[in-house]
Amino acid sequence: MRVCLASTSPARLMLLRQAGIEPETRAPQVDEEAVIAEVEAAEGRILPAPEHVLLLARRKAAEVAERLRADDPAFDGFVLGGDSMFALGDEILGKPYTPEAATARWREMRGRTGVLHSGHSVFRLVPGEELREAFAVAEASVSFAADVDDDEIAAYVASGEPLHVAGAFTVDSLGGAFISHVEGDPTTVVGMSLSTVRALVRELGGSWTALWNRS
Repeated sequence: MRVCLASTSPARLMLLRQAGIEPETRAPQVDEEAVIAEVEAAEGRILPAPEHVLLLARRKAAEVAERLRADDPAFDGFVLGGDSMFALGDEILGKPYTPEAATARWREMRGRTGVLHSGHSVFRLVPGEELREAFAVAEASVSFAADVDDDEIAAYVASGEPLHVAGAFTVDSLGGAFISHVEGDPTTVVGMSLSTVRALVRELGGSWTALWNRS
């Protein structure tokens, strides 16, 4: 059973590999900002975080699934897509990109709890059949240690790790030591809830263990 990850995220790829799956990968050709802007303009409202991540996960997975079906009609398996964003109170925190933004973010986050929202879309591709999709949102709360000091923040920012990840932190690498508690599926915080993906695969008639292809 083949698996294609509709993402270029190293964290999602690593997560699947650790779960026994070596996926094919394809970068989704989706203008995320344009998609969100179009939907929000049409509906006259700002999408809340769960709807935001689910919309992007579904668009990215659908684009890859359609392209894969056209390029490789014999593909028999699943396409997995995801999107994540972190909310602290009413504020949505994306990737900080700059050291200054990451530093300010960490000074604001320490001692507080936020929610990581992760959208998931799974498509089942069977040669000669219509595409079928299952989708869901997973959430996990993340509490940051209150005693993280400015020197630790400076060192963490200097490592470069928090600059290009949602929320400016990781739970499975250098940032993990600064997180005091995670409530929910911890893999959600890494980038994709494995328990959610398993449930979606089963919803589409698949078996999670049939996806294991790493020795």
